[in-house]
Amino acid sequence: QVQVIESGGGLVQAGGSLRLSCTTSGLTFDDSAMGWFRQAPGKERERVSCSNWQGDSIYYEDSVKGRFTITRDNAKNTLYLQMNSLKPEDTAMYYCAAKASRLCSSFPLSDVPYWGQGTQVTVST
Repeated sequence: QVQVIESGGGLVQAGGSLRLSCTTSGLTFDDSAMGWFRQAPGKERERVSCSNWQGDSIYYEDSVKGRFTITRDNAKNTLYLQMNSLKPEDTAMYYCAAKASRLCSSFPLSDVPYWGQGTQVTVST
């Protein structure tokens, strides 16, 4: 059984930083593209970032480019999302996503078989 577990969310002031972490079990982590989605109240879940299996091919949604950094430590089965210069519009539930393939490709929702339970990020003004 695959488990995906996020941590690191919280409340932060605008301009601040947070680092999210995601660990997995029951999954060959270093054979899987991993990424992050987020969902704000009343909005659809949207992709944020994706890392291929080696961490050398990265995708970022335009709204987070230059502010967020995705990294992975395959030895620790852990994915990270460093979020800097946070804005109130970044407020959302953040979900870790594990693909069943090595590549991100376009990283649509429909390509993600494994999800974490989500961690809340709230950015205050």
